[in-house]
Amino acid sequence: MKKYAIALLLVAGTFAVKAQTPAPAPAPAPAAAPQDKNAPQFKFISGETHDFGTVPEGPAAVYEFEFKNTGKEPLIIQESHASCGCTTPSYSKDPVLPGKKGKITVQYNTQGRPGPFTKTIFITSNAMNPAGKDKYEIYIKGTVTPSAAPAPAGAPAGAPTAAPSTGGTTPTPKG
Repeated sequence: MKKYAIALLLVAGTFAVKAQTPAPAPAPAPAAAPQDKNAPQFKFISGETHDFGTVPEGPAAVYEFEFKNTGKEPLIIQESHASCGCTTPSYSKDPVLPGKKGKITVQYNTQGRPGPFTKTIFITSNAMNPAGKDKYEIYIKGTVTPSAAPAPAGAPAGAPTAAPSTGGTTPTPKG
């Protein structure tokens, strides 16, 4: 019986020691595929981010990103989309030859969206992408100021939309 107990302790001890052995290090991530030195490249003339600053609510905010193909092969944009439906990009459909310029126009719908905004536009193309990215990204940002509240129904044109301010105090009756 003693022999069985000792054997059992040895087996249990072996498993306990084995559990304390560190796991092997994970295999390193595969290196990114080297990019072709002749591949087309985006070079945005005024940068990759446009700040609209403060814009009024209502009219669309529109900006045209102009870029130059600094690569050695024609640059072809296959697709472009934004991070939300309130932003619509459109782009040059024809290949942009090396050394030539192209455009990506971005329209942001400000209606019903007061406050700060930052949107990302994703570009799928044959151009070299920044390290670690599968698409090229450009950005727009700004702040939408709310439009004036509409006059109440039935109010004459030019009528005030709220009661006049009394300077923050409420008059008290005398008597």
